[in-house]
Parts: sequence; C-alpha cells; structure tokens
Amino acid sequence: MTVFDAIASIFCFFMFVVLLTLDSIQYFHMDTFQDENQTRMSSRKKSGYDPKTGIYHSLIQLEGKHNIPTTAHLDTATFVLSHFPTMNRAESRVAFIDAATNRRVTYGQLQRSIHSLAAGLHHGLGIRKGDVVFLLSPNSVLYPTICLAILLVGGVVTTANPVNTEKEIIKQVVDSGAKLAIAAPEELHKLISTNVPTLVTNRYSNGYENELSVEELIDCCESMVLPENQTTQSDTAAILYSSGTTGTSKGVILTHGNLISMMTLLIWAVDISSAKDDIFLCFIPMFHVYGLAFFGLGLLCSETTTVLMQRFDFQGMLEAIQTYKVNNIPAVPPVILGLVKYKGGGYDLSSLRSVGSGAAPLSKHVAHGFRAKFPWVDLKPGYGLTESCGAAGFFVSSEEAKARSAASGGLFPTFSAKVVDIETGVAQPPYSEGELWLKGPAVMKGYLGNKAATNATLVEDGWLRTGDLCYFDEDGFLFIVDRIKELIKHKGYQLVMSYSCRLEDEEAGEVPMAYIVRETGYELSEDQVIQFVAGQVAPYKRIKRVAFINEIPKSVAGKILRKDLMAQSKQNIRSKL
Repeated sequence: MTVFDAIASIFCFFMFVVLLTLDSIQYFHMDTFQDENQTRMSSRKKSGYDPKTGIYHSLIQLEGKHNIPTTAHLDTATFVLSHFPTMNRAESRVAFIDAATNRRVTYGQLQRSIHSLAAGLHHGLGIRKGDVVFLLSPNSVLYPTICLAILLVGGVVTTANPVNTEKEIIKQVVDSGAKLAIAAPEELHKLISTNVPTLVTNRYSNGYENELSVEELIDCCESMVLPENQTTQSDTAAILYSSGTTGTSKGVILTHGNLISMMTLLIWAVDISSAKDDIFLCFIPMFHVYGLAFFGLGLLCSETTTVLMQRFDFQGMLEAIQTYKVNNIPAVPPVILGLVKYKGGGYDLSSLRSVGSGAAPLSKHVAHGFRAKFPWVDLKPGYGLTESCGAAGFFVSSEEAKARSAASGGLFPTFSAKVVDIETGVAQPPYSEGELWLKGPAVMKGYLGNKAATNATLVEDGWLRTGDLCYFDEDGFLFIVDRIKELIKHKGYQLVMSYSCRLEDEEAGEVPMAYIVRETGYELSEDQVIQFVAGQVAPYKRIKRVAFINEIPKSVAGKILRKDLMAQSKQNIRSKL
C-alpha cells in the first residue's frame, strides 16, 4: 500500500464514519510503516541489498568451525598444518599423486618435508621473517612443500609463470626484492644474471648435479628444530603478480590473514558440497592465485587427494580422470569448451561429479553445451581475482548454476559488494549496472611499491575497485557484463592492453589484437608486428592479429574508444566470412 492509498483510505473512512480518533490514525500509520518495512527487509534478505547503504551482503554466514580465526599470531602454514590428519591417518591418507610417475605423497610425508625444508631455509640459507623467495617452476608434488616451508619460517612467496621470458623474470625478481630463488632445472638459466642465490627443485637433473636442490635440503635437515614463528596475520605472505586494474603488471600483496580467510572459505565450500572424499585433478598452474589457493594451500585443509599434472594436456587430463577416478576438477573455460567438443575416444569419464570454472568468463553457450553433454556433472562457474585471493562469487548448488547460466554465483560468505555507477559514483540497486566494488578479509593489502595504483584501486574504507562492469539480480546473483579495466583474459591469464585490444575467441576467451596506424610511406607487415612482440613477451601475451587503420577512434576527452575498435574487428571478420 502506498502512502497515497493510505491517506485516501483514511479520508474515506473519516467521511463515512465522521469520527476518527487520533489513536486510530496513529495505529493505522504504524501498521502501514511495518508492512512497508517488512517488504523492504524481505527484498534485502532475498538479494542481500541494503538500500540505505547501497551495499550487497552475502546471504550466507559462516558458523562454528567455519568461522575465520581471529588469533593475531597465526601464519598460513601453521593454519594449514593444523588441519592435517593426525597420526596413523596422516601416514595412510594420500595428499598428492603425480599423474606422470604415479608417485604418491601422504599427509605424513608432506608434513615432515615441510618442516625439514623450513629448517633448511632458516638455518642453512638464512631465510628470516619478511624475506622474499622467488619460485619458478611448473606444477609438482614439491610445489606446495616449497610454498608452505617458506611461509612457515615467516618468508614471503612470490611465484612466476615458467613460460615468462628472461627479461620478465629479471624484472619480477628485482621488483619483489627476492633474497633467494628456487627454480626447476630447465628454468635456471633465466635467473643467472640476477645474481640471486638459487636452488634447483630436483636432485638428479642432467647438468645440475653440483647445484643444491630442494630435495637434498629436505633430506639433510630432518632433525633440525625451527624457532618459534613470530608471524602475524597482518604480515605479508605472498606477492603474486597481476595486471590488476591499472597499468603494468604489479605485485599484489596478500597477507597471512588474506590467505587464511580464503582457506576458511574453501574449507566451508568443500564441506557443503560433500567433496572431502573427492579425488581432485590439478592442471591449473600453482603460480596463479587460482591454483595456489586451491591446490597449494586450501584443499590440504580438507584432507583431500589431488592428482597433479605438471602442465595441461587434454589427452593427459582424460587419462588421469579414467586412471584415478577423478571426481572434481577446478577448471577454466577453454578446458570446458574442449570437453564440449570432445567426441569420445574410449575414456571413461563417469567418475566426474563436479567441474568448476574460474579465471575467465564462461559463456552461456559453452555452459549449456557442457550440461547437455555431461548431465550428471555439476558445473559451477565462479568469480574472483588475484586482489581478492581468487574468491568472491560462488554457486552453492548446481540447480542455482543451471538456472542462471550467465551468472558467476552469489557472494562468498564474509564478502560485501557495491555496484557503483561509473559516471555518478552512486551505488546501484539490483539490475542496475556499474563497477563492482568488493570488501572482505580476503581483499589484498595493496600493490608492492606502488602507492598510486594502490590508492586508485583500494578506496573508501578498504573497498576494492575490480574494474569489472556488473549487476546483481533480485536473488543476489552476480552477473559480469564487461570490463572497464583495459585487460585481456587469454586462456585464464590476464594481460594489460598497453599496445593492443582484445578480440573475443571461443577457445581462448579473448586474444590480443594490435591496431596500427602506419606513417605515410612506411612499410610494416602484420607478420613483422607479430614477430616483434613475440620476442619481447611470454607466449600467452603475444599478438595474434593485426589491423592497420587510418586513425584510432577517441572520445572528446581523448580516451581510446576500445569498444568501437572491437566492433570494427567483428565487422571485418564477418565481411571476410
């Protein structure tokens, strides 16, 4: 009932009855107010949106054992180890299986290796609280051991993509201030010119027998005792490099508190999905926040078993699913598309029960295709970014995910959000678009050594500006519409569009495309541009297409109109078809 209706009703009642007391008027208005307030509260409960503050709150609250610990003196490694199975179960429960060699590592073996390596790093190599250790390696059963050992002595982990060029590696080593590097033998040459002391991961590697290895350090430091860890939740735990929301690649500072809150959310997610006894498959690179959060840290808190692939290979993935009866795969859209296109080849995939999707948008078309082909498998897209420890949006049930194929789930517990109009700065209600702002204990501390970028991204009492254009529906589900930030999501990796524009691609998600304005009389071919860029950056950053145009479209304010460029590209492609 509106206020006008209420007044009209009162007036009519007064005319017919003639006499109306002040008390009855007050009672009527109070009843109307209560009805309207209940309607508002019902809407808020349904969507999580509070019209008074403009904030969307998660509709789920953590309780009991899933509460985030508030102990100040607590580090990530101690938190993870406290969730390991005890005594006999630790010796029999398998944590990791190497898909290539079938090597198995139990929780008991993993715990001893972490403690031994931590002792070696501290006593043998002098790693202390706050020291940065650079890690350059593909996935392996040693990767989680290395990360947790560094964290256990109060060190800081910084990871890098093994396919990065030597130039990119050197830049990150210098920027992070690494005191020690740990590298796979095949990547060691990229670190020589840095003059940073370096360990190799494997003991027996041709040509590197004289180098100290992680495996040797573990073996020789078994009996050493670690000093008491003085690390707090507010101390830096990891520096993960991301293109972020502005400029070039930057070091995202994640604290122990950030990681512990993320792991708590993952423990909760595993529990509510009854996935504790699942066999997980890991081909997501652990240098990425997605892989590190899931497989390097989080899943270990739930005593799960993970089959590790050194790097992604489609046939290898199918073989692993069949051989190890894999139930659960945290994946990325290109992998899901590959499964949709898979025509079958004798592999038994019936053990699959759940597939997640993250790191890049999953199209509605691909989602429908996957569910039609694998109706017994739960497909759950999610949303997150390095700056939020990989968490933010999540589907609790497969029914919700099916009903909203274009959504990225509802807000994880502990997260709040705003949808801010990019022109007015006003927080928007459901179904209105704006930039997604996030807040919660998993949100980063800032960018390493870059105050300007930190201030531009973390604003107004800790809100993280994601640079993503979005809206929430009336039930609190998040829909990502576009990106305001100038980034490309290529096969799960993100890169800055400093010299290019993104072009949508079914398999990769988006591909880098360069637009070139040639000077009069200057000859420059598409291949020359592609080859020049290829020599400067990692493979996933390379230009895939080039367009020569007369001028770059810009707004009155001088801003490049990238949507016009993308529309022009699509039109050119259609004309060629």
